[in-house]
Amino acid sequence: MKQNRTLFDDAPPVKKGGGKGISNKKEDTPLDRLKNLDDKIVGAIEKVKTLKEEKAALGLRIKELEAKLSDKDHEIEKLQTEKTTIKSQVESLLNELDTLEVV
Repeated sequence: MKQNRTLFDDAPPVKKGGGKGISNKKEDTPLDRLKNLDDKIVGAIEKVKTLKEEKAALGLRIKELEAKLSDKDHEIEKLQTEKTTIKSQVESLLNELDTLEVV
């Protein structure tokens, strides 16, 4: 049965086969494992910082684009109002022309 090791195990695991053979695999000491864990935590913290910065930048970009969209919506409303006004004026002028032709 394989013995599970924890971060706090001081003794290396017992090797089967007498333990006299030279192993090519370096055994991790608790200090090495702690350093490895520390490196992973530092990497994770850096990744979180990067992601937060990207999120903030994207949030600002979203606000900029929403403001532009709002401006464009107002411009569209203004142009639609102008279109309606011009259409009414053209219809009025056409009606006047029709009345002139009838007379």
